[in-house]
Amino acid sequence: MKMTKYLRSAVLLISSLLLLNIFTLSASAEINNNLIPPGEKLEVIYNQGTHLEGPAVAPDGQVYFCDLTPSSLAKGALLGGHIMKYDPKTKKITVFRSPSGQADGLAFDSAGRLIAAEAADYGGRRITATDLGTGKAIILAAEFDGRPLNSPNDVVADNTGRIYFTDPRYFGKEAMNQAVQGVYRIDRDGKIRLIIGNAGKPNGIALSPDQKTLYIDSNDNGLFDYRSSTAGLATRRGFDGILAYDLLEDGTAKFREIIYQSPGFRPDGMRIDSDGNIFVANYDPSHPGILVLSPKGEEKGYIQTPETVTNCEFGIGAENDVLFITGNKALYKIVTTHHGEKKAYQ
Repeated sequence: MKMTKYLRSAVLLISSLLLLNIFTLSASAEINNNLIPPGEKLEVIYNQGTHLEGPAVAPDGQVYFCDLTPSSLAKGALLGGHIMKYDPKTKKITVFRSPSGQADGLAFDSAGRLIAAEAADYGGRRITATDLGTGKAIILAAEFDGRPLNSPNDVVADNTGRIYFTDPRYFGKEAMNQAVQGVYRIDRDGKIRLIIGNAGKPNGIALSPDQKTLYIDSNDNGLFDYRSSTAGLATRRGFDGILAYDLLEDGTAKFREIIYQSPGFRPDGMRIDSDGNIFVANYDPSHPGILVLSPKGEEKGYIQTPETVTNCEFGIGAENDVLFITGNKALYKIVTTHHGEKKAYQ
């Protein structure tokens, strides 16, 4: 019995050391991994943001991104957010819309319309579509079952014109009107359907290139409003990780598996490259950057950033190997060895 006890202890010790070595190898091998061509560096395009989010590239190659202005960070007047625009040709940054309704996530649909997920905190709490030709916008979704949405966060459009969005709550003192922090689908006929109600606190959303997998990441900070974190209350994080759902032809999502979770990983927005790899922003101040995963959730590399980042987006055309990254304060760009997937409007 004593020998068995000692053997068991030795096995446990060896197992612990092996796990430590695996973690160390993963940490040391995570940087670059051939993601960035030799000599390429992260470039700052804009650095005057309050809380940047949701980059999306238009059919003409211009990059739209959000600047959230939470009231908890307000110094004077409430601003209600901005949608900014970057022109890669002229290098100019301009204001596209202000206030933006606290637009958080952006995407372009198959018709080339700018789809915006507008959050709470004096925001629209809705999904809108803007015709870039006329500048006019329509409201696609603002309620479900007769009650306002919680706080739309991120959005993606498929090739058929259906739109999917997440509806958690991270900030804002408005009432929580939906029973779950869910994932919704807007059909071509305008009907809104709750398709996922058990994905933790859904944040980022993305589609695989073949449109058969819907990726949702949960970033559950244990808060419905940042003000709670200053009230002396203890909080407990919920589930942080990326989930994969089989997306059926009728738009129904069927849970398949959790493809990635790890200590120190707090996923935010994500994008997919042409090979189906997942580029996901890690909103963890201790290790900020873009984590790159295979479709099966295997680590392929990491792009470190100087500040916490929220989302990313590939360019199109000659710049489809350029990754645009939004941080809290800055918009970055970097040339990669990967290429963005085909857009819904292409």
